[in-house]
Amino acid sequence: MKTLYLECNMGAAGDMLTAALLDLTDREAFLAKMNSLGLPETEISAAAASSCGIDGLRVSVRVHGEEEESHDVHGHHHHEHEHGHHHHEHEHEHEHEHEHHRHSHTSMHDIEQLINGLDLSDRVKSDALAVYGLIAEAESHAHGRPVSEIHFHEVGTMDAVADIVGVCLLMETLAPERVIASPVNTGSGQVRCAHGILPVPAPATEYILRGVPAYSSGIQGELCTPTGAALLRHFAGSFGPMPVMKTERTGCGLGKKEFEQLNCIRAFLGESGSGSDTVIELKCDLDDMTPEDIGFACDKLFAAGALEVFTAPIYMKKNRPGVLLTVLCREAERDRLAGEIFRLTSTIGIRQTLCERLVLDRRETVRQTQYGEVRVKEVSGYGVSRCKPEADDIARIAKEQGASPAEIRKKLGL
Repeated sequence: MKTLYLECNMGAAGDMLTAALLDLTDREAFLAKMNSLGLPETEISAAAASSCGIDGLRVSVRVHGEEEESHDVHGHHHHEHEHGHHHHEHEHEHEHEHEHHRHSHTSMHDIEQLINGLDLSDRVKSDALAVYGLIAEAESHAHGRPVSEIHFHEVGTMDAVADIVGVCLLMETLAPERVIASPVNTGSGQVRCAHGILPVPAPATEYILRGVPAYSSGIQGELCTPTGAALLRHFAGSFGPMPVMKTERTGCGLGKKEFEQLNCIRAFLGESGSGSDTVIELKCDLDDMTPEDIGFACDKLFAAGALEVFTAPIYMKKNRPGVLLTVLCREAERDRLAGEIFRLTSTIGIRQTLCERLVLDRRETVRQTQYGEVRVKEVSGYGVSRCKPEADDIARIAKEQGASPAEIRKKLGL
């Protein structure tokens, strides 16, 4: 199984993740693509660098010709705060005033319009918007305001858009079947921003990392930013030690700050064999919901990130017919999805079981046929090897050709 492991011993930031992943692939092709997207007055570059005697890669984003040092996508309530969060440990108030005058405010709706207008695949757009959604939700929680009232600074936003879109584009290029991250080092101490002095991790970062294994090694400073936390939360299927894998390439993304310890994210790309996969099984019994409401809940739980959602008929007390709802999810997503189950159903209790699944290696390929491209899912392991065409692609071709899906599969030999 094609596996990507992210080592976050010095936290995570958007530029570090971009650099680590870029170090695994074609640098020039990526930069050409990013700089052709049309991000307003934005230029992305990458250069080899070294820190603590170790070679790596640094990515820089210039907006209006200026590099946005450490800006993140912390939002704010537009009517209540004069400045956004800029977590610079040595920033001065007059610099915040200057930033305020040259930045305008950008809403989540503006971000959606910007990303949807870029020349990117639907998958990259969807991933980028999902990451922004995590950040907006965290900022909304931190400020006690609806997401619709959360705003971002324009230039800081362009820097963050470049980081988020860059990581999503690189993930599509590398196409790992499994992404695992180490526990996240958040840093410690305090950080100065326009609101005053905040603890590390910052409130938005702490919210995003809920359910994710995190710690502080005692290093003073903000090592994990909201952007870095949201990218890890979105892409990593699990958090833990590096699995047994045959590493083919290693990327080293260097941060801009220098510490006694090497400030980087390392990305390991390689093959891990078929093996076990740990998931949480959440179950509840329902006997007072309509089929329509149960169906709605299942759809929303899938959209919320559940690995699997299914129902089965059961008989409950007093011989009442009921429904057993089962949701499979990653450990890091348990609390969030349990909350969704309570919100979307009438249950007052959820049973949980830690399960270890035996899984086959999986990968998706695209085959050229007389009817165009068809995605094919291939699985192997434990002495088994088989493939299956994507049902949506077969259905589309069947409609176009006026044939049945079975006829199309037979003609394609799939």
